[in-house]
Amino acid sequence: MAARRFDTRRLLDKVGKPYDRSEWSMSPQVVNAGYHPLRNDHTYPAGILQPPFFHQSYPAAINYGAMGYVIGHELTHGFDDQGRKFDAQGRLTDWWTPAAVAGFEERAACVADQYSGYEIEPGIAVNGKLTLGENIGDNGGLKQAWEAFQARKATHPADAAGLAGLSADRLFFVAAAQVWCEEAAPEYLRLQVQTDPHSPARFRVNGTMVNHPAFGPTFACAPGTPMNPEKKCEVW
Repeated sequence: MAARRFDTRRLLDKVGKPYDRSEWSMSPQVVNAGYHPLRNDHTYPAGILQPPFFHQSYPAAINYGAMGYVIGHELTHGFDDQGRKFDAQGRLTDWWTPAAVAGFEERAACVADQYSGYEIEPGIAVNGKLTLGENIGDNGGLKQAWEAFQARKATHPADAAGLAGLSADRLFFVAAAQVWCEEAAPEYLRLQVQTDPHSPARFRVNGTMVNHPAFGPTFACAPGTPMNPEKKCEVW
């Protein structure tokens, strides 16, 4: 209660004063990351810069596949279905051309339809529109992290080495998938698909991997198989 009283006073003291753009919206120990469209900034607390997301002694494939994926996800939020409506100064404004908006909406609809086809149990599906922004972030983030890792390997050949029987490229995707490892009760999943803008973890993995052009070839999944479908959704 004392902490709440202190924070309430702190917040009320801000009234009438200039907005402090340097203030963090998370505490250092939080295992989370975020993009703030009104400030056009990204936050990566110390709490997330540890295993399984990052460690200075990890192979680059793991750090890029895990933490790189998170960073790419947050960057992509600036251009998802909500973030795209804010300009570089955080102003809510229509700064895209009509052609760009139409192209975005067409691509975004593909993602929404894809995730709406995922069911946690028969008859209970993910809401592709509710989760659209996070799904766009996941897909765009994985692609950015992959491209950064490929650029890293080009200048640091040692990072192309694999680990535990996995090639570096396979290790990248495994690391990206492992950050979403979780146990969830059926009741939790039923609530999540109704209220949470994030898709259930297994769909954040599979839904993103099937759209990545390099995933199928990396794991030798034949074209047209479940993890390498002919139709792939892409926004960024």
